[in-house]
Parts: sequence; C-alpha cells; structure tokens
Amino acid sequence: MPARRRTRGERIAEVDVSDDLYDEEPLEEEPPRTRGRRLTAGTVGRVAVREITELTAKVVEGVTFVQPKEDGWLVGVEVVEDRRVPSSGDVLALYEVELDREGDLLSYRRTRRYRRGRGDSEGP
Repeated sequence: MPARRRTRGERIAEVDVSDDLYDEEPLEEEPPRTRGRRLTAGTVGRVAVREITELTAKVVEGVTFVQPKEDGWLVGVEVVEDRRVPSSGDVLALYEVELDREGDLLSYRRTRRYRRGRGDSEGP
C-alpha cells in the first residue's frame, strides 16, 4: 500500500508496509547458519540484506560486495533512501555491514549517498 502525505489536521492511519520491503521474493525468515562450518558468500549476503532491511526499513536494491575478513565478513548493501519520479532521480545509499564468522551482525554504517543516475566517477 503506497504511503501518502498528511494534510494539516488529518490523522494518519496505520499503514502496513511489510509487502513493500522486497521488490521480489521475500527472503527466508532465518537464512541457514552453518555453525562450525564456513559460511558461503551468498548466505552472508542474504544475512546482511535481512539485517539492513530490519534496521533501516528501507528497500534493498542489492549486495554490492562480499568480502571475507580474518574475523568475519564485510558486506556492501545498496538501498533506496528516497524514491523519486522518474526513478533515475532516486537517492540511493551504500551501507557497509560487518558480520562475525557465524553471520551475526557486529556493526553497520552508511558510507555513501548518491542519485541513481550518477556513475561512480561523478562523485557524491
């Protein structure tokens, strides 16, 4: 259900946006963990997407990188910060997600915001 602006004096009705969290198929509720075994990059990417979606309530565009580290994983997740019309004007953000060896969230931070239509070489 699309959100709409509130006019002066108008009350906001409760809106269920759960269907808007994913543009495609929703992820499993709990991605499989492999305690005692090494996680795959795909599983780590899915865990990072789930964590960022829960923490930011933003629509995820995709995973931009998955990097193994000595003590875990570093994952880049791109999200839509602000939808615009046309969509080439959308404001996107890149979040860096740090997970431990078991796939548990250690930290996350937004590293960059930019318009969808801008290339990497054009700056922020």
